[in-house]
Amino acid sequence: MKNILIFLQQYVNLICFLILQVISIQLLTTSSKTHETFVANISNEFTGSINGSFSNLKSYFSLYETNRILAEENTKLRNSLAANFQTIPTSVDQATDTTITDSSGQYRKYTYLPAKVAGNGFTGQNNYLMLERGAKQGIKKGMAVVNAAGIVGVVVETTDNFSKVMSLLHRNSRVSAMLKKDNTTGSVEWDGADPSYLILKNITRSTKIVKGDTVLTSNYSANFPSNLMIGTIAEVALDPASNYYVLKVKTSTNFYNIQFVNVIDNVRYKEQTELENSNKNQ
Repeated sequence: MKNILIFLQQYVNLICFLILQVISIQLLTTSSKTHETFVANISNEFTGSINGSFSNLKSYFSLYETNRILAEENTKLRNSLAANFQTIPTSVDQATDTTITDSSGQYRKYTYLPAKVAGNGFTGQNNYLMLERGAKQGIKKGMAVVNAAGIVGVVVETTDNFSKVMSLLHRNSRVSAMLKKDNTTGSVEWDGADPSYLILKNITRSTKIVKGDTVLTSNYSANFPSNLMIGTIAEVALDPASNYYVLKVKTSTNFYNIQFVNVIDNVRYKEQTELENSNKNQ
């Protein structure tokens, strides 16, 4: 209380001046239409500026919800793509395959499941993501993970309600890839250096490569559907120890800011990988 009295005593002249100034402006605006219009315009401009700033602030804090809605819409669109369906070649298969979806003999091979990212690493040599979706929500080991920009990684572990994803930014990550322009295949991996770049290997020197060439997932991956975006060629170099290029690929996915993803369920993944593994053991 004492501090308030000291403050009032110290600034009494200024406070009185401001009060009288407000009263005078009020009297002026009520007695003159010109001044009333002038003050109203200033007031409206000031109010509009405040409302605009508040609206921008509100929009900023609603970005998370907007991204969530967009992720759900992307999932719906991806599930409706014709590339997720394949035609069964024989009538016997049609009679026994329970995933047939229509009379044309097509079945759904890929299903996209939305998931929220609960954790994301990109600073180490072996990086993982955590998803808030697990075994109870249909996630299994081996499923591919993508976002709106491109591929992200592969599920390696699951609990009831969470799953662990080996990011492309992992030294053990290997993804079958191809050049969009001619379907030349190679393998994409990470060298542990820059999270914005991957390395495309096993492309022979006879292939014509230029910066900006698009790199996609190939037809040889059991995890990923083909023709998903990986990135673009950023640097072309020759491997002095072999007859192959070492190509630096700028990732289409921004690994610094991943909030929502889609987990891809290949209904024949288990069958394919079991057969591939049995051949390796022979």
